[in-house]
Amino acid sequence: MIKKSIILFCLACQAFVVAARQADTTRTDRLYTMSGLGFAFPVGETADYLGPKFSTTIGLNIGLGKSGLFLYPEVSLHAFSFDGQVIDPGYSHTVQKGRATTYLLNMNLGYRKIINKVAFYGFAGGGGGFVLSPRATVNQQNSTINMENKTNWNGLAEIGGGVEYNIGGANLFLQAAYMRGFSDFEGKVFQTVPVSVGIKPNLSKLLNKLK
Repeated sequence: MIKKSIILFCLACQAFVVAARQADTTRTDRLYTMSGLGFAFPVGETADYLGPKFSTTIGLNIGLGKSGLFLYPEVSLHAFSFDGQVIDPGYSHTVQKGRATTYLLNMNLGYRKIINKVAFYGFAGGGGGFVLSPRATVNQQNSTINMENKTNWNGLAEIGGGVEYNIGGANLFLQAAYMRGFSDFEGKVFQTVPVSVGIKPNLSKLLNKLK
């Protein structure tokens, strides 16, 4: 699966470059900030121990040259319900109906095609970060439960796309992606499909003034 993800990423990047060479060179939008809200849906084996909760995504779209090619640094703050599958050394219980959160940073390469007020875009890339998952220590003598977080580091590959609608100085967007981890989490591969809606203010005029 990892090899397939890498091959898919390389093919997507090649497609973006080819599309950029054929794109309209009269574009003026160079920089967007983005802020989105939505849900990250666990897929595959990940759905055995995680469930979707409210999530956020923030990032930048930085235009490259005069084509539709752009860099897309992205921070994903996803939240999940958590049902532990693995008892870690030194612990005797798993946490059920808990909460897990991600702090992920990805760097993507994307291509945007504008048709009047509507734009379509795709992107692919990778990065990594960590997932915080709860653990519990039960003290029978004191009748107490001590909660703490476990930091699960993971590298990621990501591919996705979206659609935008221009409302003047900003774009409304709907975006979906597929993320796959390279390391196991709870003994299984971490996979999720984040879906978000939000707004992308166009800061291109400000960028032009700074030149």
